[in-house]
Order: sequence, then C-alpha cells, then structure tokens
Amino acid sequence: MKTGYLVLETGETFEGTLIGEMNDMIGEVVFNTSMTGYQEIITDPSYAGQILTFCYPLIGNYGLNADDNESFNTSVSGVITGDMCEEPSHYQATKKFSEMLKENGVPGLTGVDTRALVKVIRKHHTVKGRITTDPSPEAMKTGGSDVSQDFWVSKVSVKAPLTYVKNGPHVVLMDYGYKKSILNALLKENFTVTVVPYHYDYEKVKALKPDGVLLSNGPGDPMKLEQWFPEIKKITESYPTLGICLGHQLIALAHGAKTKKLAFGHRGGNHPVKELLTGKVHMTAQNHGYVVVDESINYTQFQITFRNVNDKTVEGLKHVSLPLQSVQFHPEAHPGPSDTEFIFNEFLHQVVTSGGKRYAKV
Repeated sequence: MKTGYLVLETGETFEGTLIGEMNDMIGEVVFNTSMTGYQEIITDPSYAGQILTFCYPLIGNYGLNADDNESFNTSVSGVITGDMCEEPSHYQATKKFSEMLKENGVPGLTGVDTRALVKVIRKHHTVKGRITTDPSPEAMKTGGSDVSQDFWVSKVSVKAPLTYVKNGPHVVLMDYGYKKSILNALLKENFTVTVVPYHYDYEKVKALKPDGVLLSNGPGDPMKLEQWFPEIKKITESYPTLGICLGHQLIALAHGAKTKKLAFGHRGGNHPVKELLTGKVHMTAQNHGYVVVDESINYTQFQITFRNVNDKTVEGLKHVSLPLQSVQFHPEAHPGPSDTEFIFNEFLHQVVTSGGKRYAKV
C-alpha cells in the first residue's frame, strides 16, 4: 500500500498509509471523540468540506451495512485513522470501511499518530490540511482545491421536495444537510414530513400548509445563510418550530443574536449538557464548530434551556411566547446516547397544542 501524508497549513506533516480515493481537496481538519458509529459519522452531511480525524484508534472492525448511512452520499472531504480493520466481523456487514471511501471518492490515511494530530489541532485551533503523496510543507501552496470555505449547504440539500406520509401532523423539514435519523425520529412520532430545499422562503413553506417546521443540521458557517434570515424569522414566527444544530444557530441569528467559531468544535457522542429547568445532565451527540454568543441573545424573547457542562456554551433556546425552541446537540443521536430523544415528543406536543395550521398567519 502507498505511503501518504497529511500536510497542515501550520507546517506539521503526518505520515500514514493511503486508503480510499485521492480527491486533492484542502479542508479543515477536525476530530471526533466517538468510540462507535463511524459509518453514521462519515455520512453526516455536517462534515462536508472537512477532513475528519477519528480519536478512537480502531476503525472498521464491524464493517459497514446497508441501513446506517445518514445521507445518500459521503460528504466528508477526507478521513484520518490510527488503525483500520480490513477484515470486519459483523453479521450485517456488507463492505469494508476503505471500500466505502473509495466508492465515494474520499481520500484517507491510516496508521497515523492521531493523538499527536489532535494535540496539534487543539494547539492551533482551526487548521487546514491536505491528504497528499507530497510530504513537503509546500504541498499546501502548490496544489489542492481549498473547499473549507465552500457553501456546502447548497450541495448537500435536496433539490426538490420529498414527502413521507404518516397519520400525524404535517412537518416541513428545512434541509440544510439533514441526517436520516432526524427524519426517522419525526416519522416515529407519526409526523407526515415534507423535506424541502434550504432556500425555501416563507411563501413556499406556507403553500405546503404545515403544522410545524424543523430546521435541520448542516455544514459550515451559519452566516453564509444570512440572506435567508428574514424568511427564517417569518417562518419561525408563523409555525411551531424546532431547530437542531445549524438550525438552532439559524433561529438565533434570525432573531438578532450572533454566532462565533469555537476553538476546535464539539464533535462526538459524549458531551454533557445540563437542562437548566430540571438540573439534569444529559449525555449528547454533537457535531458543530459554531455556537450562539451568550451575550447577544435577547432575553426578553428567549430563555436558555440547556448549557454545555464543559465550556458553559449555549446548547438550547426557547422563545418566551412563541412555540419555538432549538438545541445545539443532536437529540436523534445516531451515533451517540439517546438521553434527549424526548425533545421530539415535546415538539409533537408543541405542534398539537399550538393548533397546527390554525396557528399560521393568513
């Protein structure tokens, strides 16, 4: 197998064995601390434009199956592992980890000292890198396509509406890069769901006659969606709304708050979050690089419902008068703990008690 390198813009180079398929992309290098769920992680659209480092040393030991992809495509721009298993053992396994990377045109490195790499990321914070066969620091300057700042939401969002029929209330899922598990969680609560492109405005949403709206997760800087903030505000003022991850940030921004980039993000299935109303601490799955700025929130309109135990960042918001709430973490998990799955049931209750269609502005 061929030797490859992860070359960082800060000058460090990490050697490993090439896997997958070279795509010559330069992306932001991030890390995930989850111990399981690598299939769900690499198919999460929120990783679009990023080179993902797995902190857990062994990846691929139970293979990949036909059911656990979180999206139709693998959007991650590269993968770094410490050790990769090429002989998976699981009765549902249909392919190897390296095979999926190759099929989707994603480059990878295995045999990398991922502990050292994560220390470098934590030291420098936001770091761009490139997977290449050229070990020189000049590899970042002489080649590669920098995709770290691309508007990935437009690439991962659906192009036309998709409807999934159940017997319950109708929810419009605004797709900024939604995970399949969010859709499944809504269907489990018996919602009829219409998935729509990210650029749907208030009038298009209104034409679908929803009883509620969910703003999904997705990749990148939420400020890249600034031109749609007025439409998002109108939607959230007109229908019971739940925001998840990027959706949470968009709701805050649309109502006048600000966001900022974290030093190295929250990515993993082991992030403790405190529910302020009850004092309970829930373990949550997270995948984001931006957070809502505490001091920018209008406390006459919103109350903070959850905080991160580790760094005290805002993890949830609830409007004081509108049926509008949002969470920074992923209540659907996959992968990760299901401690906060109750939020989908709360959303159902919110939609039903708010009168659904009767609540919408005419």
